[in-house]
Amino acid sequence: MQPPKSRSQRNAPTINDVARHAGVSPMTVSRVINDEAAVRPATREKVQASIAALDYAPSAAARQLAGGEETRIALLYSNPSGAYLSEVLMGSLDRASALNVQLTVVKFDEGMSVDSAITQLKRGRVNGIILPPPLCDSAPMLAALQAEGIAVVAVALGVNQPDVSCVAIDDFHAAETMTRHLIDLGHRRIGFIKGNPAISASEERYRGYCAALEAAGLAQEASLVAQGYFTYRSGLEAAKRLLDAPAPPSAIFASNDDMAAAAVAMAHARRLDVPRDLTVCGFDDTPLATTIWPELTTIRQPIADMARAAVDMLVRALRQRKGAVVEHEQLDYALVRRQSDAAPLG
Repeated sequence: MQPPKSRSQRNAPTINDVARHAGVSPMTVSRVINDEAAVRPATREKVQASIAALDYAPSAAARQLAGGEETRIALLYSNPSGAYLSEVLMGSLDRASALNVQLTVVKFDEGMSVDSAITQLKRGRVNGIILPPPLCDSAPMLAALQAEGIAVVAVALGVNQPDVSCVAIDDFHAAETMTRHLIDLGHRRIGFIKGNPAISASEERYRGYCAALEAAGLAQEASLVAQGYFTYRSGLEAAKRLLDAPAPPSAIFASNDDMAAAAVAMAHARRLDVPRDLTVCGFDDTPLATTIWPELTTIRQPIADMARAAVDMLVRALRQRKGAVVEHEQLDYALVRRQSDAAPLG
């Protein structure tokens, strides 16, 4: 006879709950969880949003640790970019399902304290945490998790930390590569939209931009740099500042695709043709890069693969009882050319 389920087990969301919330069939939810190709991007994003909203743990039949405990990990997120988060979710859910690990998706809401987040995670008996940006750069969050003995793997840290395992790309050289590409096209006035200053990758991308300008003998002008926060709206405001300058840029390199898409929209609002009148390039290669027109030239950051690698790293540490061992893994990036870049007029 099976023991009765606890109240928390009875109240845990099911795949049917996710399906109802997203307005799709349970089979579609299953296909999204298993990263099958036969799902439209809009439907996939809707299902992933429902998974996050309901804190659904898709791999409830978790494999046992050596000590008999379940492998329970959580993805703790607080990211304004839905496109970026979608990629992180896809990779995390895919790898957790393959490893038969219970993955809980937890949102760190604005105004939520670190202590309350830790309490929620401990209540869920979580063994380890995946931290994408911006939380991967939160010193209070990292310190609290380490104090509680909860294993952590950070995703997309701009600079490796000696006591934090992480999976990332080389943001500095990626941004340098894109800036050098624009210089090679003939651009000499290249605007740059910075990312959230609280995220270490933002500074690395800005440093890469500056390094490429210096190597080409181009001056670094304050009027060509605008502060953004990785959100579409901040990209609109930053692009406006750049285009309002007395000598506006012939190209804009934004620190992520959301802000690059906003720069394209601002250009269109001013009846500027992209790329004939203004080249615009982004960073990340999220689905957004190919859903706007023109499609964005961008740096491909393998976000889903980074999330998969982070799950692998975390589960390996938990199952081998090596939570104190710090690993740093760097994945490759690529410059992807599409229709949003061209040589400057004249």
